[in-house]
Amino acid sequence: MSKAVEVFELTRKFDDFTAVDRVSFAVEEGEIFGFLGPNGAGKTTTIKMMTGLLRPTSGSAQVGGYDVVVEVEQVKLNIGYMSQLFSLYPDLTVLENIQLFAGLYGVSGRRFAERRDWVLEMAGLGDYKDRLTGQLSLGFKQRLALGCAVLHEPSILFLDEPTSGVDPISRRNFWDLIYGFADVGTTVFVSTHYMEEAEYSHRLAVMNRGAIVALDRPSALKAKIREPILEVISEDPPQAVEALQGGPGIIEVTMFGRAIHVMVEDQAAGERHILEILEAAGQRAGSIQPIEPSLEDVFVSFVRRSGGTVAG
Repeated sequence: MSKAVEVFELTRKFDDFTAVDRVSFAVEEGEIFGFLGPNGAGKTTTIKMMTGLLRPTSGSAQVGGYDVVVEVEQVKLNIGYMSQLFSLYPDLTVLENIQLFAGLYGVSGRRFAERRDWVLEMAGLGDYKDRLTGQLSLGFKQRLALGCAVLHEPSILFLDEPTSGVDPISRRNFWDLIYGFADVGTTVFVSTHYMEEAEYSHRLAVMNRGAIVALDRPSALKAKIREPILEVISEDPPQAVEALQGGPGIIEVTMFGRAIHVMVEDQAAGERHILEILEAAGQRAGSIQPIEPSLEDVFVSFVRRSGGTVAG
């Protein structure tokens, strides 16, 4: 397979702060490549460098065969980009936004008519084309923004947390569209902080403190977690988490809804220590059972190994 994106030791500094630190990876044509990381990890800065919006301090990147520094205008013309913040104009109608972006991408004539109709149908906005964009629901806004980003049918699409704040059903529908683009050969680079979305990626990079700390298929990343994980059901989960933190043989403790995931050095010893700690804290464990690691367990583990999240 050919490489749609190739990045080598890409670095961006802001004065004395290194936001992205020697990041290297490649994305295959037609691949859905996920980017997962906490706030401040450097995901958006990396995407801005790959889309030609931010000049790297050092390192190199080729997107669609074009150098992001030397051939930045060619990069911009051959990609689609949907920013983290809503990028359309709220005081223009749906149709006026489509016309504006068509003009920016040089889409005109019969091709514009075809692409305009496709966007309206894809976004479900055929009956709302004359409505002000600012009056749309967030889900409709995001679908319209996606449609405008692909008006010119780019071979590579960059989506920076495109479903942030959108309800779960709208997120699922949005990912159905992403799969549709990938099925016809579009390369999709998407950042997210939703674990269930990260599962949809063909490959996933976990980023923390400006560096990629893990990169593989989601299933392969889970397989890299060797330590036992125990799911604990307790009467008072927040109090139980506080009590278990730092206990003997306990590596990390994370709440998952009403359940608690406890990574331990040894399963049998871990179960015993958990029972002892909870009993000393005046709690009773409803159940303790070993489970397979989830992607969130993977995320927590790799972020912890790389120094934890950046404060603030």
